[in-house]
Amino acid sequence: MRHIRKTILAKICYTDLVYDRINKKLNQSMSRQEIEKLLFDLVENIENEINRVGKNYYVTDTRHKISVTINANTYRVITVNKIQ
Repeated sequence: MRHIRKTILAKICYTDLVYDRINKKLNQSMSRQEIEKLLFDLVENIENEINRVGKNYYVTDTRHKISVTINANTYRVITVNKIQ
């Protein structure tokens, strides 16, 4: 998983729409830079689990109760969800 983590960190990208989607899902009003830093830190943290299911990677941060969905082919962030 270390290789996958490094690859995701090097290639992670965002669409214009995903920033609004993330703010809406997390009930926040973060800037693009704040969102990018948050997601970079979530992926970088070795305590967070990364799983591949089908065409997506799921990065789960149980401490902050957030799950990030990243496309496994393009490394584009799809969405962020709160977890229970």
